[in-house]
Amino acid sequence: MELLVFDLDGTLLNRQSRISDYTRDTLKRLQQRNIAYTVATGRTLHAARDLLHGHGFDLPQIFKNGVVIWNPLYQSYSHQYLLTETEIQHLLHALLDRDVSPFIFTLEPGEHHAVYHPPLRNETERRLARLIGKDRKLPVLPLARIPADADITNISALGPRAALEAVARLIDTEPQLVAYMGEALEGDDLYWIDVHHSSGNKGGAVTLLKSELGIERVVCFGDSDNDLPMFEQADEAYAPENARDHIKGAATAVIGHHDADGIARFLRQRFAL
Repeated sequence: MELLVFDLDGTLLNRQSRISDYTRDTLKRLQQRNIAYTVATGRTLHAARDLLHGHGFDLPQIFKNGVVIWNPLYQSYSHQYLLTETEIQHLLHALLDRDVSPFIFTLEPGEHHAVYHPPLRNETERRLARLIGKDRKLPVLPLARIPADADITNISALGPRAALEAVARLIDTEPQLVAYMGEALEGDDLYWIDVHHSSGNKGGAVTLLKSELGIERVVCFGDSDNDLPMFEQADEAYAPENARDHIKGAATAVIGHHDADGIARFLRQRFAL
């Protein structure tokens, strides 16, 4: 049995962050052929649920880059890799000491997600808060309101490159943590960073699903650094044309652009759909 694993943003989704009509029809054809597929994304369940609904994503789904795995059959998380209190305090101090506001992503009772932050320091951080609330469909609240029973899945921030690179260097010395970092769309030397437990990555999650589902081969699709652990574990890994050069270099092959249904067109040819 073969399992297809799709990243979402920049890969399966188009420029409008939607599944196009052509890709929707391709997924339907995969269903009709009983070809198994799922998703591995940096999004939360709630930021992806509406996108995936009705498109045959019935197998366990990988969210937050592998920090959690959602089982649609039981409507619950089957695996979680959460930050410890010591790790959380260390990250908060590292960011705040560099005048960068942390955005703390939680998993709370009832499968509820939210994001908490200290007082925001500038318009860039306020814009990020609005973006998280609108695009990720998450409550964005003051840190003082974080519940005592909230678990922390990851901590993110947006700030100057030098400040975030210094944080990333600290994290490199702690094997239990992993940081993904990249240039922000806002420009002006702004970068983003996302930190979570090192066991919660797409590669580990894919390996886990492969074992639990009795999968023989994994074919994955992704465009970003957070997809590289998945590339390493997959039997085949494909990058869309829009991926950066080092992602393309790690792939089995480069296929079409995400905004031109590149993955769907590859699948139709690969499986004669």
